[in-house]
Amino acid sequence: MGVLAATTTVLLALPVVVLLGRAVLGGSLRAAVEDPAIVDALVLSLATTAVSLVLTIALGTPLAFVLARRRFPGSTLVEAIVDLPIVLPPSVAGLALLLAFGRRGLLGGPLASVGIELPFSTLAVIMAQAFVAAPFFIRAARAGFAGVDADLEDAARVDGGDEWAVLRRITLPLSAAPLAAGLVMTWARAMGEFGATIMFAGNIQGLTQTLPLVVYSEFQSSLDGSIAAAAILVLAALGVLISVRLIHWRSVFGVAALP
Repeated sequence: MGVLAATTTVLLALPVVVLLGRAVLGGSLRAAVEDPAIVDALVLSLATTAVSLVLTIALGTPLAFVLARRRFPGSTLVEAIVDLPIVLPPSVAGLALLLAFGRRGLLGGPLASVGIELPFSTLAVIMAQAFVAAPFFIRAARAGFAGVDADLEDAARVDGGDEWAVLRRITLPLSAAPLAAGLVMTWARAMGEFGATIMFAGNIQGLTQTLPLVVYSEFQSSLDGSIAAAAILVLAALGVLISVRLIHWRSVFGVAALP
């Protein structure tokens, strides 16, 4: 088992180590910080993923709570719809967004009539990221909420706590670990989104060109540029994943979890 575990670890780590080593030893990583296209893409990626993460939390948390605590006609279908973007190819997700919100899409005309054009805009990047990444948070949050002992919440209500106090002091702390895992997975998926973004938002520097799109664009003309952009993307993802493991998640919610 130890040999197999070590082999799997090496197979997973080797491509990333080689990529980072090539970027550092080849000097492309240093040159990347001076490349306007890569810097613009990094800033855009960080900004859009932050917005898409906030939207996912705001819209996904109530849905996850309802799915965890209520059974209603069609709940199985709703759960399937929530999970669907996970199994859809990203290009299919982008095409679906284009057909729904594009200029000639189902809602494109009504949106255009009020001066809103979504395709090939920064907002389209955010929508594409949220569409493909939100299910990871909703699934994790649903599992976290479902795992909270209802008797503890009832006891808090008996002691005089209102619903907000129960949510803040009981439900969120006890489901903090799944929520944190869902946030990390959602951010990572949004940060690495490529197919839906290029289909729905395009590849316009400074407007819709995120880091994964830079990796693709640079690969066609400059391998070193592609390596540098990919290395920055890997380092950003590693930084977040490592930070998450170092943070005491109970402090994120500003409350002390029950022992």
